[in-house]
Amino acid sequence: MIMSIAFMFPGQGSQSESMLSELAQAYPIVKQRFEQASDILGVNLWSYVTDNSTGQLDQTANTQPILLAASQACHDVLTQEFPEIQPAFLLGHSLGEYSALRIAEAMSFNEAITLTRHRGELMQEAVEYGKGAMAAILGLEDEQVIHLCSDISDTVSAANFNAPGQVVIAGEKQAVQEAITLAKELGAKRAIELPVSVPSHCALMRPAAAKFGLYLEKVDWQLPLKTPVIHNVDAKTRTTKEGIISALGTQLYQPVQWVSCVEHIVLEGVKLCIELGPNKVLSGLNKRIHPELTNLPFNQPNDLKAIESFLDQHLERT
Repeated sequence: MIMSIAFMFPGQGSQSESMLSELAQAYPIVKQRFEQASDILGVNLWSYVTDNSTGQLDQTANTQPILLAASQACHDVLTQEFPEIQPAFLLGHSLGEYSALRIAEAMSFNEAITLTRHRGELMQEAVEYGKGAMAAILGLEDEQVIHLCSDISDTVSAANFNAPGQVVIAGEKQAVQEAITLAKELGAKRAIELPVSVPSHCALMRPAAAKFGLYLEKVDWQLPLKTPVIHNVDAKTRTTKEGIISALGTQLYQPVQWVSCVEHIVLEGVKLCIELGPNKVLSGLNKRIHPELTNLPFNQPNDLKAIESFLDQHLERT
């Protein structure tokens, strides 16, 4: 190997009806992973993916284990095709952090699926449907967004620092709408409410974090990790059970520091990020954070050609 590689895993919002359908046709392991996850939870998760007419795919208690199963399936296929790829770091956006920890072998697939199900249920229970909201603010500096949120009396704060000039806020619905108005007055290019069912990564999630800690304590954590995981809360790694549990609990009500996470791996010498999961949201964000960083999404068979071409050019292959 002559190049440092990171695997990254998407969070909620990357899901879509019929995602991974082509990959599932080409690689049986994809449906097998979903069948395994479905058996664990007692529901047919793949049916929610193939038909979202009832909106089950977008219900957070379903979305979270579905996305973890999807990222695991993509990783299964990638490592089957390219066993020589050994990432130096793993990182995930919000929910994607659980996929990263699973691939780092911090916990079993069974535990990861169950844990994300509990996480989704607790997040939904923490705020009555329709009472919370999130919004994307584009074209303002981070400090401007932080400051405008602090000027609002009700709960609203920065939730995701996704890229330069791209911050997501979360909180009480009325406060978020007020923040949208203020952002536009400050000259934001766009300020738009997002179609989500829970206001993630803000103070409204503290009750969920308190309850979720009980589930985190029950996980049979396997340490040391196979590969270092960069955590959302501070763009640092953890090496102890206590450290991982603390980072995951805090992540529920603190902002996702995605920009800092990407900057961390670049400073560590990472040149290539492979995004394992549906869509290519993180690859797009990374281009804005560090244009020189190569990002290759993988969620369909054709993506393998781009990865193979890149490896042939840059890596010593056996």
